[in-house]
Amino acid sequence: MPAPDDFIRAITEGNSFKGSTIDLGGALFHGEVPAGCTVKVPLRTMNRHGLICGATGSGKTKTLQVLAEQLSLNGVPTLLMDVKGDLSGIAAPGTSNEKIEARHAKLGIAYGPQGMPVELLSLSKEPGARLRATVSEFGPVLLGRILELNDTQQSVLALVFKYCDDHGLPLLDLKDLRRMLQFVSDEGKDEIRKVYGRVSGSTVSIILRKLIEIEQQGADRFFGERSFDVNDLLEMRDGKGVVHIVRLTDIQDRPRLFSTFMLCLLAEIYSTFPEVGDPDKPKLVLFIDEAHLIFSTATKALLEQIETIIKLIRSKGVGVYFCTQDPDDVPEGVLGQLGLKVQHALRAFTAKDRTTIKKTAQNYPVTPFYDVEELITSLGIGEALVTALSEKGTPTPLAHTLLRAPISRMDVLNPLEIDGLVARSELVRTYNEVIDRESAFEILEKRMKAKEEEVEKEEKNINEERPRREGPSTMERMTKNPMARQVGNTIVRELTRGLLGVLGIRSTTRRRRY
Repeated sequence: MPAPDDFIRAITEGNSFKGSTIDLGGALFHGEVPAGCTVKVPLRTMNRHGLICGATGSGKTKTLQVLAEQLSLNGVPTLLMDVKGDLSGIAAPGTSNEKIEARHAKLGIAYGPQGMPVELLSLSKEPGARLRATVSEFGPVLLGRILELNDTQQSVLALVFKYCDDHGLPLLDLKDLRRMLQFVSDEGKDEIRKVYGRVSGSTVSIILRKLIEIEQQGADRFFGERSFDVNDLLEMRDGKGVVHIVRLTDIQDRPRLFSTFMLCLLAEIYSTFPEVGDPDKPKLVLFIDEAHLIFSTATKALLEQIETIIKLIRSKGVGVYFCTQDPDDVPEGVLGQLGLKVQHALRAFTAKDRTTIKKTAQNYPVTPFYDVEELITSLGIGEALVTALSEKGTPTPLAHTLLRAPISRMDVLNPLEIDGLVARSELVRTYNEVIDRESAFEILEKRMKAKEEEVEKEEKNINEERPRREGPSTMERMTKNPMARQVGNTIVRELTRGLLGVLGIRSTTRRRRY
């Protein structure tokens, strides 16, 4: 068995850094935290991404909360995907109790409750600043994914975007896209066929029906203006980074909308933020709770796109942290990019569970101090195996860590507190204003109206010119001349009488005959 001195030396040397750090807790050895065995993460490596995983109830969300708090205190803004709805309490100070005091006494850390500056964001009807993006910003690839289009349907969608780009037709919301689809299969089909190729009306009809499906899921609230500016995620208050919480509790049954939004957001951040290399601290850190919602419905092409963005976005000073139950929820290509790994307890109820635990243990550095496979199943709540990247980019020693408690509230805000937070929000006043400026729908409608008016005018001109070319008819000349009109009336009257007379004679003859 390794000596305590060897353990202390390995932990202290492995967690000795020159720059600013985040303290997660203390390394446990035989149930105690030896002096100086603080588990730290260099702040400058927080843009190297990370993973927080473990079984339900093992403390993943509280670890996420601790990381967000410590980043905020160090002046780093964060964006949290709150799928379960239990992160709003970060805005309020925590409450101490005997368990928290005992934990922090063991760690040698004073417990000082305080709340963090928080902004609530929403994709749906949840309170908070509305997150919106235009259809053009989303692009045909991501939109095709959320609509679950096949290759043929995807090509038609790409054609629509190309036509709009070529002809200056802004695609802002779903009604713009719907109108453009109708255009390419109806009044504009001849023009489209000459330049871009033939478009099948049945294909367009399928895409239109799929648009109705996502509208019923609330996508119409997401597409449109005012489009969210990702630079607003870099806000600071009183030296603290603002914690932006996206409330997603009412879209858990709509994973495609959530995952596609995340991909769009990452792509927008990557294209907007400047290159910064490896700064002393990240510009922004994203925490994606229930990360399996992103990957479970992703196609191979989109998984490759995610992997590429994760690799490249680090140079923008942005870190991405995935929170999920099983490390297998994250593709290997992405898993290999993650620097910080926080492993909470896993439960071995089945043979499959034991296989998963064995595979999970192989993701961590070899250590003489723990049997990782056995330890993973016996970790208590608020305990985790932690390894990070040192300032040199090498993994720190694996540490069985007693994690510090969150200093903000570990419960949710009540409705009144949420209303107060929303009422004070500058982002809410900015982004909850709905804008509907002239775009593809309005431009095409104006064109159609102008063509209809032009056709009506031409028909009216033709009708007005025809009588002048042909002259008045015999009947018109008769009706205009009084004498002719009287003669005409006499003729009509005599004809009528004669006709009635004939009918009368025939009628009389018929009666006589029978």
